[in-house]
Amino acid sequence: MENLLLLHGALGSSTTMEPLKQALQDTFLVHTLDFSGHGGKPLPQEPFTMHLFVQDILQFLEQEQISSTHIFGYSMGGYAALILAMHHPECIRSIYTLATKFAWSEEAAQKEIKLLNPTKVEEKVPAFAAALANRHTPQDWKQVMHHTAGMMLQLGQSPILSTETLPKVQLPVRVAVGDRDNMVSVEETLWAYRLLPDARLQVQPNTRHPLEALPVCELSQQIRQFIGQLTVYPSVTH
Repeated sequence: MENLLLLHGALGSSTTMEPLKQALQDTFLVHTLDFSGHGGKPLPQEPFTMHLFVQDILQFLEQEQISSTHIFGYSMGGYAALILAMHHPECIRSIYTLATKFAWSEEAAQKEIKLLNPTKVEEKVPAFAAALANRHTPQDWKQVMHHTAGMMLQLGQSPILSTETLPKVQLPVRVAVGDRDNMVSVEETLWAYRLLPDARLQVQPNTRHPLEALPVCELSQQIRQFIGQLTVYPSVTH
């Protein structure tokens, strides 16, 4: 079986990928990881950055002795996977991104940071606050949220995936987005698709941003189909 690495999104952890892992493990050797500061891993001394998360992936691949793998990256995980592909394409066979935000600007970052206020989260969505506390224990989920806001601010000031860098990703990529995603637009996903040399575009109908908004059985089948097509049509391009 081929390797498949599942990468979680911002404020997520490997546990959020567990249902998808279970659904795919009959087809692939499925791996998950926790990015620095997530899922109970120690908060780093340095700020959260995409490059830090890319290093997390490289360290995991080395530790598990995985020479190459397909990657499914949800949201921030997809962003990290594409950066990794720019610098270490030999590690990756293909990338499937879902709900990955590509259009980072200072205005976009400020919009997202407004949602990352721990006090307001506790007040307005206490169930979500409790889930985050459980997900990141023994770390303080509020610190994870503050670190994430700082990373988003940095991305807004200096986006890594751009008109200049996306064309460097020569690997097969599928970029997927929900048509009702309130964080990631179809337009920005289409923008990335057009810049990627070997890309496929997928718009999920009646789908919002949260990973759990998409049925696991449907998503797992789409991942199987995408990777399966690569062996039949290894250089399909748009």
